[in-house]
Amino acid sequence: MADSKRADFSLIKKGILEENPVYTSALALCPTLAVTVTAVNGLGMGIATTAVLTASCLLVSLLRNVIPNAVRIPIFILICASFTTVVQFLLQAYLPALNDALGMFIALIAINCIILARMESFSSKNPALNTTFDAIGMGLGFTLALIIIGIIREFIGGGAFLGFALPEAFPRTTVLALPPGGFFVLAFVIVIFTKFRDKFFSGKPKPAKVAVGGGCASAKACPSADCPAKDEGGSS
Repeated sequence: MADSKRADFSLIKKGILEENPVYTSALALCPTLAVTVTAVNGLGMGIATTAVLTASCLLVSLLRNVIPNAVRIPIFILICASFTTVVQFLLQAYLPALNDALGMFIALIAINCIILARMESFSSKNPALNTTFDAIGMGLGFTLALIIIGIIREFIGGGAFLGFALPEAFPRTTVLALPPGGFFVLAFVIVIFTKFRDKFFSGKPKPAKVAVGGGCASAKACPSADCPAKDEGGSS
């Protein structure tokens, strides 16, 4: 795959569903639990991380043949930190409220384990086009994870939806808006996500149907030497 120039669009779906960095690999749990008090914060953190992830991984892929192996990790961190600084300056200039809400977690994108993991395991070994699709998929998977957790915590724990307060009569479970509530919601969503993924996207072949009466549909299709159909039909 490293030498293939064909675009593999399935990498996007893979990052969202099959190998979601939060729900499947349990990566970047610190920002996941810290910023998902509201869905808007989760969306902002996800977009910022996706931007840094895509730009950093693309640059690593383009330079993969010239980066010395002995110092690749420091170079990866330097590249990631540079793009993180650019994103942070843009947030400070154009979205100061979001920048204040996310706080230090914007700067911590520079050492986000999702980005470093994709640089090491994929970007440094694959061409730019597939690296871009992989980074976008992982970024969208991370963003989706944050948004879902943020919606649940904001709606049930904070009594609001996308920043709009619900009526006072709406019941609130305040603990979900607190740090311990983040763990509860994350565990619940992981269970639901895993069940959904295994049911619809496992890719496992369906079990073969067995004919009524205990025999096989045909003696030729039966892999076993003790197949009743072979015994009844005689030797083939």
